[in-house]
Amino acid sequence: MEKATISPKFQVVIPRSVRERLNLKPGQQVQVIPYDDRIEFIPLRHPREMRGFLAGMSTDFARDADRV
Repeated sequence: MEKATISPKFQVVIPRSVRERLNLKPGQQVQVIPYDDRIEFIPLRHPREMRGFLAGMSTDFARDADRV
């Protein structure tokens, strides 16, 4: 598990191993979500980068009889 320190200006450096694993780039935006007693950073991706990320996902599922 990686750790980071909050600077006096409330800045945080994301550890290199995390940046490389998530392919983060300088200037890339992240969504910041406070969740209970933690902070989550969600990298924002351009819709073009998302193309094909659901490839191979099964769309078969059982529907209720009144939803045909």
